[in-house]
Amino acid sequence: MKVVILAGGFGTRLSEETGIKPKPLVEIGGMPILWHIMKLYSAYGYNDFVVCLGYKGYLIKEFFANYFLHRSDVTIDLAANSVEVLDSQVEPWKITLIDTGAEAMTGGRIKRIQPQVGNEPFMLTYGDGVSNVNIRRLLSYHRKHKKYCTVTAVQPGGKFGALNISKYGIVDSFREKPKGDGTWINGGFFVCEPQVFDYIKDSQTLWELDPMENLAKQNQMAAYLHKDFWRPMDTLRDKSDLETIWNTGKAPWKVW
Repeated sequence: MKVVILAGGFGTRLSEETGIKPKPLVEIGGMPILWHIMKLYSAYGYNDFVVCLGYKGYLIKEFFANYFLHRSDVTIDLAANSVEVLDSQVEPWKITLIDTGAEAMTGGRIKRIQPQVGNEPFMLTYGDGVSNVNIRRLLSYHRKHKKYCTVTAVQPGGKFGALNISKYGIVDSFREKPKGDGTWINGGFFVCEPQVFDYIKDSQTLWELDPMENLAKQNQMAAYLHKDFWRPMDTLRDKSDLETIWNTGKAPWKVW
């Protein structure tokens, strides 16, 4: 089963980094967040990726074009014009990089890679969020419910500290970044049947609007409830938080 990754957005809220590179190449622990996402799927045996490129997509092409060289020990003989690989640490990945347009919306990007997926089910996620979602259980859940699409639903923590204020205007308690309000949101990590392509009109279709809304209205969307770690990288603070977690050596999403 192919894994489709949306990696074409502008990442405007992370402009400190995305002014020179696409958001999926922003690094955590010295490697792009895109790599971390791919490592998660690879840990469950899914190594066939289709990456939807857009903004500065050529840099993602260059990253993977040079990946083997960068991840291997080599002897370079300039006189003989030869490169001998001594030890390779590369993953068994097949990566198809598709230019889906700089201005395309998420639905349009998905529609663009339909020829690469064909008439087969596929997995789909965003190129800017990490999680320790169990892909094997997610896929089993999808097959059990037999819907056109399964979305991983998550409950993000609150972004701000919460004040508990008495009627006298006195702060009784304060909690730094408490759990959110209990609402389940779209966390990505979808499993899709090929029928979902029929719900996408054109390149300007936003996957999160008409397609998902209509799938839900027609009772064709299941929700896999993930109550463990999930974190997007929308801002520089998010990147810093993920970097801090990674540096502890106990990053929850590192299941490989």
